[in-house]
Amino acid sequence: MDEKVISAVLRLIERQQEQAGRALIAIDGRCGSGKTTLAQELQRRLDCTVVHMDDFFLRPCQRTPERLAEPGGNVDRERFLEEVLRPLAAGVPFTFRPYDCAVQALSEPVEVTPTVVRIVEGSYACHPLLAPWYDACIFLTLSPGEQQRRILLRNGPERLKMFQNRWIPLEEKYFAAFGLEGKADFVFRTD
Repeated sequence: MDEKVISAVLRLIERQQEQAGRALIAIDGRCGSGKTTLAQELQRRLDCTVVHMDDFFLRPCQRTPERLAEPGGNVDRERFLEEVLRPLAAGVPFTFRPYDCAVQALSEPVEVTPTVVRIVEGSYACHPLLAPWYDACIFLTLSPGEQQRRILLRNGPERLKMFQNRWIPLEEKYFAAFGLEGKADFVFRTD
């Protein structure tokens, strides 16, 4: 992750803490753009709570054709809002059950006591249902060529095909439907 991006986000968090005594930041953007890497680096440098949108994919029973046709419809944003975002914004302890893609079920409960700095990272974090809860929304982007290269390195050739055929089109549909890149408080190109 580029040090300039990290420094800019650290300054944003510092300003928000000075103004409000806390910071609740969302990091959304294209797969392979560094959302998780940025959140991990912030967690390494700050005392912060990080929650991953990957823990909120729809369970099989929720995957109706109507729901999957919605832009951003493949995440359980309603459960995320109720179980995580409302208590995270309030700064109160909460428990949630992450979705485990390997077994297609909710896993054991995770208990969270929010710190002053709170980060939500992952695709669909800035969905219009969720965006009003954040102090700032960050959008990470990169060129299609660099995206393909990173996904290939991270996930291998078979998974790259799945990203090309499924996940990238779903994300692009979501970004276009809601104009996320244009609505984000900060946009960083990471390639």
